Amino acid sequence: MSTVEDLAERVREEEIRIHELESHADADTAAAARRLLVTEASDADLETVGEYAFEAAAAEPNVENMVGAVQIPLGVAGPVTINGGALSGNRYLPLATTEGALVASVNRGCSVLDAAGGASARVTKTGMTRAPVFKTSGIVESEALVGWIRDNEDRLAAAAESTTSHGEVTDVTPYVVGNNVYLRFRYDTKDAMGMNMATIATGEACELIEAETDASLVALSGNLCTDKKPAAINAIEGRGRSVTADVRIPRAIVEERLHTTPGAVAEINVRKNLVGSAKAGALGFNAHVANVVAAMFLATGQDEAQVVEGANAITTAEVTDDGDLYVSVSIASLEVGTVGGGTKLPTQAEGLEVLGVRGGGDPAGSNADALAEAIAVGALAGELSLLAALGSRHLSSAHADLGR
Repeated sequence: MSTVEDLAERVREEEIRIHELESHADADTAAAARRLLVTEASDADLETVGEYAFEAAAAEPNVENMVGAVQIPLGVAGPVTINGGALSGNRYLPLATTEGALVASVNRGCSVLDAAGGASARVTKTGMTRAPVFKTSGIVESEALVGWIRDNEDRLAAAAESTTSHGEVTDVTPYVVGNNVYLRFRYDTKDAMGMNMATIATGEACELIEAETDASLVALSGNLCTDKKPAAINAIEGRGRSVTADVRIPRAIVEERLHTTPGAVAEINVRKNLVGSAKAGALGFNAHVANVVAAMFLATGQDEAQVVEGANAITTAEVTDDGDLYVSVSIASLEVGTVGGGTKLPTQAEGLEVLGVRGGGDPAGSNADALAEAIAVGALAGELSLLAALGSRHLSSAHADLGR
């Protein structure tokens, strides 16, 4: 038997043994067996990967073929005062990152927000979407399908909601492209991020459509949702939660704490975040909102791929009539939840506890709103700090001082 065939046979034998171990609910032993297998096949040293602080069984809903865990340094910024619709008071912001200077920058921004009395934050729109695509015989049938959808929205909602005790259909919007009809279902998913909930519910509604019309379902997701991809529809219509955080900072604080002026910050924001982003054809008109979104997503168990939509943000900055600085960050499509998914993992649950938003809120949806507001305030702190560093020309020196 050749070396390759021999290794393949051993892999098969090891997988059989792993499945037997898993059948006895010994997830940690199964993970250890996989580590040995991968180590032998790749000569990689997985000793550190094998050192993790939770039982492997806790991660079974979140990962397959587990061999261990990747540890990302966790820092905190703050505390910062948040004046939100769902979250109020002083909070530390958990940030999981490997990018040096990020936490320091956000922390500086938080201190300035606090000196100004804190930041305000509000969720302005909520709704997780799923958009199946149907095929028709042509535009006549497409138009007829749209009419049927508009006449039967209550039935579609009833079918979808029969699959969940939490999700509610708030809207079904049709889009026609020739013999393609896309139906963008929007759901209130309460404290869950709700992607799986929306998918299962939409599938039930699609069965009703196929049973009563001539249209045929091509794909349960037609990419008009739009999930995990840059999309103008999310920037305009929103997805998950649309949230804004803002602050008014007295001129004296800008000058003393940030070593620049309101006018300089406002000009940089226009020329960099607005004009520069427009020239680049960007969907995000901001400096680095994705940095904070990604770090807080990892710290709190969110779907990290949805950072793509979370970077759909516009930063504004202007000098007020009396010379102070007004700054805002509006994130159009922040997809977050405090129940389900990665939020159940022990370390990520602790990240949610730092913010005081773990689990379902009362009323339903309030904890997820609170998490969205915290992320928006963190993004605001990050934007303020970076714009000020550019205004004071301290960006490169700050990285050099921190050894980056």
